[in-house]
Amino acid sequence: MENSPGAIDTVPSPPGWRGTAAAYFALTKPRIIELLLITTVPAMVVAADGWPGTWLVLATLIGGSLSAGGANTLNSYHDRDIDQVMARTSARPLPNARVTPERAQVFGWTLGVLGFLVLWLTSNLLAAALSTAALLFYVFVYTLYLKRATVQNIVIGGAAGAAPALVGWAAVRGDLDVAAWIMFAIVFVWTPPHFWALAVKYKDDYAAAGVPMLPVVAGVESTTRQMMSYAGVMVLFSLALVPVADMGWIYLVTAIGTGAWFVIETVRTHLDPDRAMKLFGVSTIYLSALFGAMLVDVLVR
Repeated sequence: MENSPGAIDTVPSPPGWRGTAAAYFALTKPRIIELLLITTVPAMVVAADGWPGTWLVLATLIGGSLSAGGANTLNSYHDRDIDQVMARTSARPLPNARVTPERAQVFGWTLGVLGFLVLWLTSNLLAAALSTAALLFYVFVYTLYLKRATVQNIVIGGAAGAAPALVGWAAVRGDLDVAAWIMFAIVFVWTPPHFWALAVKYKDDYAAAGVPMLPVVAGVESTTRQMMSYAGVMVLFSLALVPVADMGWIYLVTAIGTGAWFVIETVRTHLDPDRAMKLFGVSTIYLSALFGAMLVDVLVR
């Protein structure tokens, strides 16, 4: 979940303090943070079997945003050579020289430390540790090794993007149970078809940068076939949450309807890879709708 869907990720900011602030803000990849936090609040509501309290929700969102922003900033720092080569990312703050690498690194680690402290002080140590573990995994395992070494980079690396559901649950209960891990699993298996759709579209960009994304190494047909498999498993995990977390008809209908839509779109993308960005958009809507339905289902009951 490291990239956003636009043809060019960011555009040059105006000079002055506003431009500098905008550049640092862009380093955190805010659109990705929004997507990650979509899973946090519903997980908190399901864990509490109701509204867990506005202050706890806000504090968890702030702490999670700081951690995710730190992870994304450090990812940008280590990937600045790749971003320089790829047309879609060449306008980001580091390759565009709007922020120096040294300052970006300090900024990223500062955000990470602040995220840990906010979560620890406002919820509990488990939530803080999970969020920081996700940051460290994303930086040291995914960014520094997996991304450049294996076609399974986004599959394994997806664990970092799935962590906010665990953080939200832990912030409420102080522990983890089966329902929390199922939410984690939904996001974990959602990540490959979501991100590979983007990789199919920008296959030449990744090839030019030497990143072994699956469409570059195995080809588009093999990639879209695997996307269909992951989408099917994802729907099964979403349905497993019904008995485990005692979800009601609102969630069940949403899981079936949006899950079918997602699977159909992966099949259509397999038949016509030019639909890859359509699938990318559908996958974002799917995750938002599914976790939104969790929240509504619990609050309505």
